[in-house]
Formats: sequence, C-alpha cells, structure tokens
Amino acid sequence: MSIEISDKLMENRGQKRSETGDEMPADKRACSSLEFRPCSSNSSPQTLVNSTSSTMETHEGTDMETSSSSASASGRSEGEGDRDSPDGSGDSDDVNNGDNRHRRLREFQRRRSYGDEGKFKKVLQSLSDEVECSGQLAALTELCELLSFCTENSISSMLSDQLAPILVRFSKEETNPDIVLLAFRAMTYLCDVFPRASAFLVRHDAVPALCERLMVIEYLDLAEQCLQALEKISRDQPLACLQAGATMAVLGYIDFFSTSVQRIALSTVVNICKKLPSECPSPFMEAVPTLCNLLQYEDQQLVENVATCLIKIVDRVKYSPDMLNQLCTQGLVHQATHLIDLNCTTTLSQRIHIGLIELLAKLASGSADAVITLFELNIGSISGDILSSYDFSHGIPSFHPMEKSCNQVHGILKLLNELLPPIVRDKEDQLLESKARILEDRPDILQKFGMIILPVLVQVVNSGANLYVCYGCLCIIHKLVYFSKSDTLLELVKNTNISSFLTGVFTRNDHHILTLALQITETLLHKLSDMLMKSFIKEGVVYAIDALLTPEKCSQFMFPLICGIQSSVDLDQKFPWGEVLRCLCYAYDDVQSPSSSESGTCKLEKDSVQNIAKCINITYFTRELHSSERIMTDILHNLRIVSSELMNLVSISGSHNSCAQHEGKFYSILHQVMAQLNADEPISTFELIESGIIKAMVNYLSDGLYLKQKVHIMDKPTHYCGCHKTFQLFARIAFFSLNPVSEDLPFSLLVRKLQAALSTVESFPVLLGNVARLRGSYATVPNGRSMMHPCFRVRFMREKEETGLCDYSEDVVTVDPFCSIEAIGQYLWPKVKGKKISCRNSAAEAQGQVKVIPIQIPSNSGSVEGSSPDMMESDNICSALPGMQGHADKEVHLSSDVNGETKSECVENVTSSNCTSHGEEVMKNGQSDASCSTEDGLPKLAFYLEGLQLDYSSALYQEILQRRMKSQSQLYNGAKLWSELYTITYRRAAQTDNGSSKECSFLFENSHWDKVRLCHQSMPFLSGIFAGELVSGVEVSSPANDILLLLKSLEMMNRFAHHLMCFEKVNAFAEGKADNLDCLKVLVPTVPQNDFVNNKLTEKLEQQMRDPLSVSIGALPLWCTQLMSTCPFLFSFEARCKYFQLAAFGRSQVQLQLSSHSDTGAPSDRRPVSGSLHRKKFAVSRDHILDSATQMMELHAHRRVVIEVEYHEEVGTGLGPTLEFYTLVCHEFQKAGLGMWRVGNVSSTCEENILGSDSGFVISSLGIFPRPWPMTSTTSNEIEISVSDVIKKFVLLGQIVAKALQDGRVLDIPFSTAFYKLILGKELSLYDIALFDPELGKTLLEFQAIVNRQKLTKSASGQIASEPNSGFRDSRIEDLCLDFSLPGYPDYLLGSEADHAMVTIDNLEEYVSLVVDATINTGISRQVEAFKTGFNQIFPVKHLHIFTEEELDRLLCGEHDSWVANELLDHIKFDHGYTASSPPIIDLLEIMQEFDSEQRRAFLQFVTGAPRLPPGGLATLNPKLTIVRKLCSNSPDIDLPSVMTCANYLKLPPYSSKEKMREKLFYAITEGQRSFHLS
Repeated sequence: MSIEISDKLMENRGQKRSETGDEMPADKRACSSLEFRPCSSNSSPQTLVNSTSSTMETHEGTDMETSSSSASASGRSEGEGDRDSPDGSGDSDDVNNGDNRHRRLREFQRRRSYGDEGKFKKVLQSLSDEVECSGQLAALTELCELLSFCTENSISSMLSDQLAPILVRFSKEETNPDIVLLAFRAMTYLCDVFPRASAFLVRHDAVPALCERLMVIEYLDLAEQCLQALEKISRDQPLACLQAGATMAVLGYIDFFSTSVQRIALSTVVNICKKLPSECPSPFMEAVPTLCNLLQYEDQQLVENVATCLIKIVDRVKYSPDMLNQLCTQGLVHQATHLIDLNCTTTLSQRIHIGLIELLAKLASGSADAVITLFELNIGSISGDILSSYDFSHGIPSFHPMEKSCNQVHGILKLLNELLPPIVRDKEDQLLESKARILEDRPDILQKFGMIILPVLVQVVNSGANLYVCYGCLCIIHKLVYFSKSDTLLELVKNTNISSFLTGVFTRNDHHILTLALQITETLLHKLSDMLMKSFIKEGVVYAIDALLTPEKCSQFMFPLICGIQSSVDLDQKFPWGEVLRCLCYAYDDVQSPSSSESGTCKLEKDSVQNIAKCINITYFTRELHSSERIMTDILHNLRIVSSELMNLVSISGSHNSCAQHEGKFYSILHQVMAQLNADEPISTFELIESGIIKAMVNYLSDGLYLKQKVHIMDKPTHYCGCHKTFQLFARIAFFSLNPVSEDLPFSLLVRKLQAALSTVESFPVLLGNVARLRGSYATVPNGRSMMHPCFRVRFMREKEETGLCDYSEDVVTVDPFCSIEAIGQYLWPKVKGKKISCRNSAAEAQGQVKVIPIQIPSNSGSVEGSSPDMMESDNICSALPGMQGHADKEVHLSSDVNGETKSECVENVTSSNCTSHGEEVMKNGQSDASCSTEDGLPKLAFYLEGLQLDYSSALYQEILQRRMKSQSQLYNGAKLWSELYTITYRRAAQTDNGSSKECSFLFENSHWDKVRLCHQSMPFLSGIFAGELVSGVEVSSPANDILLLLKSLEMMNRFAHHLMCFEKVNAFAEGKADNLDCLKVLVPTVPQNDFVNNKLTEKLEQQMRDPLSVSIGALPLWCTQLMSTCPFLFSFEARCKYFQLAAFGRSQVQLQLSSHSDTGAPSDRRPVSGSLHRKKFAVSRDHILDSATQMMELHAHRRVVIEVEYHEEVGTGLGPTLEFYTLVCHEFQKAGLGMWRVGNVSSTCEENILGSDSGFVISSLGIFPRPWPMTSTTSNEIEISVSDVIKKFVLLGQIVAKALQDGRVLDIPFSTAFYKLILGKELSLYDIALFDPELGKTLLEFQAIVNRQKLTKSASGQIASEPNSGFRDSRIEDLCLDFSLPGYPDYLLGSEADHAMVTIDNLEEYVSLVVDATINTGISRQVEAFKTGFNQIFPVKHLHIFTEEELDRLLCGEHDSWVANELLDHIKFDHGYTASSPPIIDLLEIMQEFDSEQRRAFLQFVTGAPRLPPGGLATLNPKLTIVRKLCSNSPDIDLPSVMTCANYLKLPPYSSKEKMREKLFYAITEGQRSFHLS
C-alpha cells in the first residue's frame, strides 16, 4: 500500500499531460506548449512552482519545437505575442501585470517556506524516534510529499545535514523494501530541491549504500529509484561516486531496465566522466567494454551519452600510449568509426559527431594499433565522404583552430594528419617509427588511402577554404606524397591535375602555404621529374617558382601579385574569447606533445620560401629550360598569335560597316578559340591567362571600347550596334557544338575555364574579427544610438579653401563604422550648411575632447517597438541629433538604407487624415528613398580621408579598410584600426550636370537611333555592361578584371541568348535569307545559371558574413558589396539569400538563420529568421481576407514586427494560421473580377476546396501578368474608379509580398517571369511578351519581321515592296481587319482618334510599336509603380536586384517540386510510438510518393498551413515534419489524422491497412481546411 502511495506521489511530480482533442475530426489544431511539457522525474519542484506563473513558456527539454517563435530571443511562446490595442498601452500593462505576478509569487513562497520549516522539524522528530514500521512509512511519505512541493528556501544546510544520516540508515533497511524505496525517493527529492545536500549524503556514506543495492537487484522499482538518487548525487559529487564504484554499479544490469531508466543510468556515468582524476584510471577504464557495447544500441540519446563518456575517458588518457592501446583492444575504434560514417543509421548531434572524430584523432596520435585499424576500416573513404558533404561554396562553420569546440572539417583534417607520421621526427620515438613502418610495410594501404583522399583534399583547397583548412589539407598532401613510393605516387597524381592545383596555391602569399607547396613540388620532382616536368610547364608551376625568386621579372598576367612573401597572421592579435592567435605551424599539432606550441614562435626560417625555391630551381630547372622558347607550349604560342590577330582586327574595324566586312575573319578567329577549348589537349588555366586571349575577347565584345576605357558605349550609335553584332556572332559560335562527339557546348567549356582562372588569380581578402571583443558603444553619428560593436573616433574638419561652410572641427565624435558616407553627409549638412548655424558644442571645452554621452539611452527614444538592439531606430530622432531641433515645418525620419544603416528622410509634417498607405497618393508621397541632404537628390558634401575622396555609397569602415589594405603590408593587425583618431575633411560637393547623362530612352527618340532601338530590344543590358569599374582594388589591366568582365558578358549573353537568336532570325527574314515566318522559331541550348557560380568567391563571402562583426553589409570589405552589385551571379543562391537578409534587415534577422544549422551542416529554413524581432498578433476575418490584409498593412507596414495571425472565432494562432493567411490572400489576389491580371484561362473550380468560393480565378501556365489599363478613359466613370481600385490593390500586393519576405513566409501566387523582371527593375521588350502571352508575342514578332523586310526593301529599291513580300502568311495585312485597339481589350484604344483606323502595311510598324508599348509599358506602368511603392514601404525593392527572375520566384513562393521520393526518410522525423520501420509509416511514405501535384499541395496545406515548401524543400522545413502515433480511444480506423501546423506535427492513427489510411488521410486533407481548433 505504501508503495502505491509513493508511486502516486512520483506520478504527481512528473505527470505527463495526455493529449486532448484527438477524438475531434481532422481540423488543424492550435499549438499549446503544455502538450510538450517534459514528463521525466528529473523535473524539479522549483520548476513546478515557477510554472504557475508561466504556464505557456516553452521548456528546454521538449522533444520538438512547437512553433517558429519558440526559439525567439524573447523566449515567449506563440500564445504570448502582443495584440494590437487601440490605446497602445497593452505592452506596458503586460509588463506591470507580470511584475505583480512575480511579486505575489515571491511573497507566497516566502510565507510557505516558514510553514514548511515547522513541518520538516515535525517529520524529522518522527523519523528520529524509535517508532514502528508503519510510523516510519507514514513519516517518510510525508517527507516525500513535503520535498515534492517545497522550494530551496524551505531547506537549510542544517536540516539537510540532519536528514542525511537518517535517510542513509533507512536505505540500509533489509526487512522492509517500502522503507528503502521511500528513503531513496527522499534522497532524490532532497538533492533535486537542495543540490548542496548531496555533500551531506556523501559524507554519511550514501553512495556505497546505493551502489550496494545496485549490485544485487531484488526489486526493479527499487533499483530504478536508486539510479535516480545516484544520478542526482553524481551531479555535484562525481569523484565520490567514482571512488565508490558507481560506474560499474549502474552499468552492471543496465540491460534489464527500460530505455528511459537506461538514460538515467548513463547520465550518472556522464556526470562522473566529466571530472575524471588524472591518477588511478582503473575505476573508469573497467567500464569501457560495457560502454563500447552500448554504442551498438539504437536509442540516440543513449548512444550520445555513451559517446560522451568515452570521449571524456580518451581525453583523460590521451598522453598514455598503454591506456590508448588498451582502449583499442576493447573495440572502441571499430564502434567510433562506424558512428562517424555518414551511412550509419544512428543519427548523432553535430557535437557528438565532432567529439568522436576527435576521439579517433587522439587514439591515432598515441597508438599504432589504432592507426592500422583505421586504415583497415577504410577511414579514408569515411573521411572523404564527410569532407565532400560539406559544400564549401554554400557555407560551413568558421574554421579557427583556437575555437574551444572544433568543427567536423578541422577534426577530420586533424585525424588524417595523425594517421600519417611527421616527415621530420625523432628516430628514437618508437610510436612514430611504428607508424612509419606501417606505411613502408603496407604500401597498398597507403595507395588505397591516397586514391580516395587526395582528390577530395584538392577540391577542398580549390573551393576557397580558409587559411587553416588549406594549411591542413596541404600538410596531409605533403605527407602523402613523401611516404608514397614512385609507382604509387604516379597512380595518385594520374587522375588529379596536381600541377594546376599547385599553380593555384602559389598565388597565395602566406609563407606557410607557399613553403608547403614548394615542399610538395620538390618531392614530386624528386620522384617523378621526367613525368611531371611537361605538366609543370604547361600549368605554370615553373613560372610560379621563378616569380618567387625574381618577382620583378614575373609574368604580367598570371602572377602579378607575388611581389613579396608575408604572413597573414599577427601573433599579437586576440580573438573575442581572449586567446592569442597561434602560428599556423601549431594548427595541427600532435596531441602527444602538450607543450609543443607554448612558445607560439614560428617554426619556419625567415627565408624558407626563397631557399626552397632556389634549391628547386638549381636542382631541377636547368638554364636551357628557362629560355622562353623552350618553356612555351604550342598551345600558348598559338593562342598568343590568335589573341594578337583578334586585337589587330578589332583595332582596324573602326565602324559598324567595317566590322561587317571583317565578319568572316572574326568568325574564323573565334572558331579557332572555341575549337581549341574542345581539343584533345585542353587549354590549361595558365595558358588561357598568359596568352592574353581573355583580354582580346573582352575587347572584341566591346567593339574595341574596353581598351579605350573612357569612351562610353552610347557615345555613338555605331558602337552600340557594333557590340550587338559582336555578341550575336559570338553566340552563334559558342552555343552550338563544334565537336559532334562532345556533349559540352563551347560556351559551357569557356565558362568553366574562366571560373578556374578566376579562382586562380583572384586575391580578394577575407578580413575577420579585427576587434579584441565586441564591446558596446554609443555612436553619435549618424543617428545617436547604442551599438553592439565598436565605433570610430572621427574629427570632421572643413577644408582650408572652403569658406561657405561652418567649421565643425572642435568635436571628436563617435561614428557608426558601418553607416554609409551618405548618412554621414545627411547628419553633417544641417550643421555646416550656413554660417548662421552655431556648430560649436559648449560641452567640449578643448579641441580633441570626445563628446560625453551616456551609453544607456531611454527606451522610449532609443528604438522603435520591435527593433532589435543592433538595429535600433529612433521614433523621435530630433531629440537624439543635436542641431536638428527647431524645424517646425518638417520632421526627420529614419529608414534603413542598403547597408542596414539609418538614413534621414525629409517628409512634410501632415495630419493623419491626409496620410494613406494605399492608392496613388502613396505613389506620390510615399517614396522611401527621399533624401533630406539635398533638394535634387545630389550630395551637398564631399568627404576626404588622407587626401582621397570617399565614395558616397560605401560605408566608412569599408573606405578606411580599403586604404589600410593599400598602404600597409600587414592587413590583419586590427588594433590600430579601432583606436586611431581619423580626421575627415569636408567641402561642398561639385554639382554635376544631369543633362550630360545619356539615357537610352532619350536617344531613341531620334530617328537616327532607329537601329540602336532595335538592337536595344534584344539586348537592353549593353548600355551599361562596359561602363565603370567592376570592383575597386582590381586594376582595369589586371587579368582578374578581364575575367570578371568576360564572365559578366557571357552571363548576360546566356540569359538573352533567345533574344539574340530571335533578332538574328528576324534580320535574316528581312534580308530575304528566309521566306517562311516559321523560321522565326528559335531553340537555343543555354548553360545552367549555377555554372556561373564561383565556389571560391562564394566561400569567401560566406566566411565574411559569418564574422561576428558583420552586422550589416557595411561591415563587409568593398569587394563583397561591389561584386554583389555588378556580378551577383558569381555567388550561390544560398549565399545571396544571406546577403539579402543582411542588406535588407541587418544582423537582427540573419544572425539566427546563420546559427540555425542542422547536424549535417545544411542551412535551416528561412522562416525562423524573424525570431529575434518583436511579434504582434493580428485578428483577421476569413470572410474579408483582403480587407483584413489592408488593415494589417495600415498598422504594420512601417513597423519592424513579425505578424502572427489568428482568425475570428478560432483559437488557433502561430505559424500555421499565419502561413494559411498569406496563402488565402494570394488566392484572393488571383480572382478574375479584380481586374489586376491579363485574363487567359479563368477557372471556377481551382482550389475550391481550399478557397470555398465560386469566383473565377486567373489561371496561366506561364504565370500572371498585369492587365493593361489606358492612361486616360473617355468611356465611363466606372472604368476610372476600377483603375483606381486596381492601383490600390497593387499597392497592397506589394506590401504583402515584402512583408512575407521580411517575416519569412511562403506565398502561393504564380507571377510570370516577365512580371518578376519588372519587379527587378529590368526593361521588357517585344521578345518578352511571349513569356506571358505566347500567341501575341509570336504574332507581334512576325509583324516586326514583315516591317523590317518592308523597310529594307524600300530603302534598297526606293519603292514599296511587291505584294508577296508584304503579306502575312499568304494574306494581306489589310485582310486581317485589325484596328488600333489593344488585342483582347477593345476599350483600350491605341493612339489618338484611332477608333476607326485600320491596320495596313503602311502603319503596321506604328501598330506593333503601340501594342508593345501598351502591353509592357504605359498600360501597366502605374500598376508596377504601385506595387513597388507598396513594397518600398516595408523595405527597398532594390535589395532584390541580386536575384534572377527564377530565383526570386523561389525566394517568394518556395519550391515547385515538393519532395523527392527517395529523400522522404531523410527529412521526416518519427517519434512518440513510430519509427522509420513502423508499418503505418511505411504505408504513409508510399502514399506520399503516389501523390499527384494537387494532392501534394493539399497535404502541405493541411500539415504546414502553406501549399508550398520553403526554398530547399523538406530539408529546410523548420520545424521538421514530424509524424507521431495518435492515441485512439476506440478502433484506430474510426479516427482521423490531426495536425499542429505551428510545429509541422502530424498525428497519425495506426490504421489497419494502407487503403484505410489513404481514405482517412484524403478525407482529412479535403475536409479539414479553413479552421484551427485546440488539439
């Protein structure tokens, strides 16, 4: 009976809340964090007491995440988002109510502790007296009850000391197990509520008593309670537990317990292993066999606990070879190797995976047996898979060897280094000699290992891995080459272009890297000189080594940067955690040498690079070899000739006509280049760069303007037409295969060669963490706010010659380093623009004194609601900016600019009645890019630092860093960067003449530019492609600039290839080369956009964005922002998404995304990026979705808050309802009756089940495009009203789209590619109409061909062409009976007074021009501008310009293909009764694989709230899709599935058959929409 009472107490202590609402139909359930409260007995009484005041708080121990905001910085659950209140006082009321609750709770606990003290004394007295057994049971039961509900304040050390001997005495009771059970339970509760009590229990020998009970188990419940008590004591007294033999006691009969109890037992061992003694290892070594056996279990938590124990044990004995050998004999190497294998079925967290890799590295470091075992277990293949799984071009964790927890890549490189002995070693060291003998005696092992790992290491280095990873890879390659015999080495390098690899490494200027590269080269030449010499010449290795010795004579193309060797490591630099950065020599130190790196001095000699290079030069490169004639390959010689011919031919082609005359010669030269790319002996990267052919091709494509530099392409129409002709000819050759045998296009081969060349020659620096620590500061300029990073100290001084401005030189101000120069100018201009303005600060008593400003600023003026600490904006900035007060007629507002900084806007102070967020008024007055620094948008001030003008668009940090890079040889010493006082001078900016800029639209008005207009339609990008520099710091004459410009030209050519070929076909028809209009059909094989991604630059950008200092794009080096602006295609889509988040929203939103990576290193879903922002709830009506959306945007369009939706009369809230709201809004916008879109097919049944409406929807397989509306209407007022409504709808649509992007929501609206182009600010032309209306586009193109033929014939003969040539498909134009109205829209009249005008051959050109203009320009311009206006109210649409149209669709609407069948198992979690092998799960996966497209959409809508998955598919869905067993009261076949959309959580009953599951699931998907109820 007493045991039952005690069990009931235990049940009350950790009771699990049962699921409710499962009997309800398949309606989607609202999230309640109470459903996921942990249920183990480890919960403390304190937690239970505290839970009364915070019942909705998400617990750390939950198995799953209930909502996207459960990981938010605020720590609040979905149910706690702020609601909008009319008076705006809801937030403060909540705070006051919370304080009152906590105050009342503390008072309650204080009164209760006084009462508990008396009860404890009474119980203690009862236990001390000699009473009967029943009395002892009653007293112990009362004690357990008291301990269950008391707090730490109720118990004192004296009381614990008095209780401890009594409980220990009862635990040794032999006759009554109930007393022992209650004694153990009391110990557990006592240690739980008062952890210091464990010391008193240990002092009274509680641990031996507990261990004794575990050695001989009589009662299972008694043993389980004993394990719980021992686990509590081991937390604070691990050494006592170890010495008492607790390790073997808890492991002895572990197989007899359930999984949950096994976890408790292993937690005890983990606690003990955390503080293992250095002496007397036998107590924990004897547990290793049992622990190794437990690694084979299936439970993940159990295996991770065992792995943690073994990791700690190995770390303790890592300096003892005997102990390590003993561990190897227990099978530890086999088990650990199996677990780190990516094909292992046991899923481990990244922390444990890294720990096991480090464990193997330590074993390999100290045990030859471990080395031979690892080789036999094919560790090379396992390591290669791990390295290959990390896509270095798409982001991986930072690689600093000084980090306290190394990542997987560094751990793998450490392990591989330990497998191979050091080249320079002590011959007396038996361990190292044993390792060397293994490689000598078993060359087959080394060959197998090298064949697998060498290509992977080469790929890692080439992909742009940072210095430490590169150094680790080269160390392994050096050892591999050194220990391999000649025949083995020949096999290793046969399939690896080692020469090209070494050439790329030689472009780095770190002496550690260069030394290793030279040592590898020397070893290769020593063993394979005859076989590799030709390759070394072809790939440029000989040139590179020569450049190291004689930099003044080095190649002008390939090695212009090797003019001095330097170290990239500053030994005095400190990282934020305070540790001094060591030399690279110690990055992969042998763990057997604990003191090897204490000195920190470099192991390399000062002139080691020159000495090794000189040795190689003398030994292997003879005098004859150095003659340029002998070392120049035939390919390089021929390419130089072709390059010279192409340059000469371009120079003599001075006009478009002469260019046409030489077209055949151009074709022949380009044909030779393309043929060489596809030849049997390919062009090496060195030959491609050294020949100068890249510069020649760029000069050709620019029609000779590239070398002239200062000549703009629009200066003469012949230049534009000439460039168009060169692009057209180049595309004709490059996009069609010259070799029938080869599947690769010449264009594709050229792009790959250029990417390899760019990776070889680029030297853009990655500058990380140049601060000792990220300390807070206060920035006076530009907006007066607290910062999470250091500020620059700046003195602004007026230039001596400037007399029209005030002097501001007395004050030293703190400046936000990442704000733009433009923002500084906006801050300073009001203070210096007139002599009447007082610019002197009375608080500054002496020149050079920094303004004294408090670090803490009031919350009501420091930031707006919802802003994060590092992106604070002021509601009343006038109070924060001195000198900007007193302007009664205008207010100064702040908005985020491109770099995430704050910039001012001058907005007229109007009343709220005149303000609107919708309609044409917003388009006129709501521009977000207005600047208060000027009236005409031009800068008023010019700033100079060290005599050089600062770029207005750059950040101050970027400008200062750029100058340091140019002026100092040591780039990485960041101490002076932040401590130095900078003097910046200012003067009035020179005003430029706007009329001098030539816009294409202006030039095309003249009939002289008719040909240019036609060319511009097919290639609108030509006007700016060769204008301006691509990136500062790269000289125009450098090979890097040539490659970048050629890649940019090719990328544009690839995207406009269809336009180019169509233009050529139209011209061919016009010239009479083709008589059939069907010849205008074009099919051009293009190259995938991913081919233009440069992996090395992508990884460099990823590393830069991972830097803690990168709080905005202003903190990135200039090359990052400039390349992203000019050549965004060089970076992967994933990297650009992170850059976009950083640019548009700042670190506050991107930080959580960068840190939320899965265990496999894959980036998480973008939805939780808003977790750190303030959240607001908004109630909407399902019957008035668009009205609710309008009200939502009126309230929140200008606020940085995350909106969470709840529906009227429904209890659901969180991620699921919010996603469904955006989906319903998108569907509302697609209704045909709104007049927003061109009407193709109208469906009345589309999404009927989801939308519940009989209205028609605009359906187009190519996506929707705005419906054209005339600029003026004379028919009726109804049309004018409808146009106004349409404009308002587009404003709202822009707001919704931008807000969805900001909050990370997936939309379900199929925009056409052409509309995406308009969003991205690109021009549309005749060739783009086919993207949304193929028939109209085809007809207009044919009309244009007829017009061109008519004009060409007329100009040639002087008269109108004959009838056959002027007809349209055997008919006269007049017979088509076309009038001057827009096709499909008879009320849209083209031109003036054209009601009765008919289209003839004479006015066909005008008709085509008017139709094109109405379709893609004037007819939709107001709608597009309205969309952008609404969008800009959330954040500037210009941030999206780094994406292509297809990428923008993916960013907004997620993945079109929901999932791949064979990946379902990898990305779905099975829990609470289900595993991957459960029969219901197998049936569900088969059903999911059989879904068609609409069924997949419906399933996703049901489970997640949105019919599409986010970018990345199921792999990036967060929370992860989880399937759990639904508890059914009766027969499972009766119940329906239910879901929790905020957690992507499907509760599936265990149906009896697959058919029954399909029936119930389809019914739930179909009927369970449009409502959220409690589950």
